[in-house]
Amino acid sequence: MERTYKLIKLVGISHNSYEEAIENAIEAASKTHSQLDWFQVIEQRGKITDGKIAEFQVILEASFKVIQK
Repeated sequence: MERTYKLIKLVGISHNSYEEAIENAIEAASKTHSQLDWFQVIEQRGKITDGKIAEFQVILEASFKVIQK
C-alpha cells in the first residue's frame, strides 16, 4: 500500500535533559496533530548561562500520514 507523510519541524526545550526536550516537543505537537507516527532528531544544542547548562534544545522532524482518498 502506498503512503504519503507530512513532515513538520519542531524545537523542544527543557531545563533538565535532551530526552525531556524531545518529549516536550512531541507532547505539544500531539495536541494539534493527533496522528504523529515517527520522529527523528536533527540537531541537539543548548544554552549556557554563567558557565552552566541552562537549557537543552532539540530540533526534530515528526511526521503524520496524509489521508489519501
